[in-house]
Amino acid sequence: MRHFSQANPFGPGCDNVPALLRRLADSIEGLGPAEIQDVVIRSEPTEYGSWCSGTVYFHLPEDENKGQNEG
Repeated sequence: MRHFSQANPFGPGCDNVPALLRRLADSIEGLGPAEIQDVVIRSEPTEYGSWCSGTVYFHLPEDENKGQNEG
């Protein structure tokens, strides 16, 4: 399984969940035909509010064939 993580820029606005979701959605669209397994959103308290980040877990179509061609 593959994954990537993204966060809002640190500082004022780091607690903007809609901005984080847009950022994650743009990245997911950029993957092409990926099968999304899970999306995890977390936050960490800071002086600017909760610093939001997200991790997307996914498979790409070529991952399905990788195990079939081995051994």
